[in-house]
Amino acid sequence: MTTIAVLGNGRVGGNLAAALSRAGHEVMVADRAPGAAADAARTARIVINATPGAGSLERLAALRDELSGKILVDVSNATTDGPDGLPADLIHPGSSLAEQLQDALPETRVVKTLNTMLFPVMTAPATLTQAPTAFLSGDDQQAKQEVGDLLTDLGWHKEWITDLGGIQTARATEAAILFVPHLIRSAGFTPFAISIAR
Repeated sequence: MTTIAVLGNGRVGGNLAAALSRAGHEVMVADRAPGAAADAARTARIVINATPGAGSLERLAALRDELSGKILVDVSNATTDGPDGLPADLIHPGSSLAEQLQDALPETRVVKTLNTMLFPVMTAPATLTQAPTAFLSGDDQQAKQEVGDLLTDLGWHKEWITDLGGIQTARATEAAILFVPHLIRSAGFTPFAISIAR
């Protein structure tokens, strides 16, 4: 059992928190109440960033002390939205939210994952008609191993998890968000994930 703090109680955060609790972990969910995120981050071993990506960097940089020594699992994408509310462009072109978080939080081990799919797939990958891929990006190999173990608790088979390398590889998976609005306009909010076929 691992003590996990989920920052963000929307669809993504709520879904992850419920699934991790069912898997036997001790999970705390931090809402937007003042001090809630700091309290949750301080007591957890692993912190999941499920806050809206546009404000994640500022929000988490303020938790530098609380996140020191922790694993930060970043599942958010930092984008600007178009008139229809769907992602339109990247906030950190030539970089990524994950890289910006790692720079702002040097004592925290940032791992990027689960950001290349609609949120229901994060906790139910086997419901898709073909095997999806979950990517891992991060500079700390042990942290990536621990996050990979969490993914298996969420139903991800080991062979569905691909370690891309260092944190800079997150800019590739974050850029995949640019597929999303076109897919949604084409097929609606049908669950999907980017998959590597071999």
